[in-house]
Amino acid sequence: MGVPVLERVPLGGGAARVGLADGRTVVVKDGDGQAIAAEAAGLRWLGEAGGAPVPAVLEVTGGRLVTELVESGAPGARAAEELGRALARTHAAGAPAFGAAPPGGPADARIGAAPMRNEPAHGWPEWYAADRLMPYLRTARDAGSLTGDAAWIIESVADRLPALAGREEPPARLHGDLWSGNVLWSAEGAVLIDPAAHGGHRESDLAMLALFGCPHLHTVLAAYDEAAPLAAGWRDRVPLHQLFPLLVHVVLFGAGYAAQAISAARAALRAA
Repeated sequence: MGVPVLERVPLGGGAARVGLADGRTVVVKDGDGQAIAAEAAGLRWLGEAGGAPVPAVLEVTGGRLVTELVESGAPGARAAEELGRALARTHAAGAPAFGAAPPGGPADARIGAAPMRNEPAHGWPEWYAADRLMPYLRTARDAGSLTGDAAWIIESVADRLPALAGREEPPARLHGDLWSGNVLWSAEGAVLIDPAAHGGHRESDLAMLALFGCPHLHTVLAAYDEAAPLAAGWRDRVPLHQLFPLLVHVVLFGAGYAAQAISAARAALRAA
């Protein structure tokens, strides 16, 4: 940014809290150029929705992203309620298609450290099966992390997705990696970081919030449902939407997540 650095505190994941000589404190993330470009495009796209707040993008240069710092606070019921309403507004801002990348973002993005392809498609069930389940199942199978009956159960979910998907919905503007670690609670409320943004099904973001626990989750979901009522049976479809991030975890961290992925696949099939 052309300003001398006074202090750099690592935050993990290639990010650092950086104090600048002009008095500002920012977050600097270094990484693969395409991944940085995708994240920056996602933050801008989400920020334009007028919904859930995200850090402002201050600079993007090659493999470096500079964003504003979110000062930490404590989660509370009022902030959780506002998060639910704000997330509904973000989703309602929409996307051109399922699988669509944010404007200016590359098709080859990332979710965490895993590759993620954003390629526009017409229908959610077919896209979710072809671009979100099967690529990661193939990678996990090739690595020996999901084999035999386990792989067959997940293939069964992919094959039956049109019957499992519920009511047809328009493409939503998704954060895409909305686990609780990507929700920062500031003094002003919740702020979303580290997106893997794309056009998708709004239930996917909500299911991701529930996957590893989120403070005041019930309040978040109740406020969301009041602002933008969810389709009948959405709770039964949570395992279906959690299957993608669980497969990503199998790919990144190995067979330790296989049992959870298989359990989600079985629950999705039972809900049909």
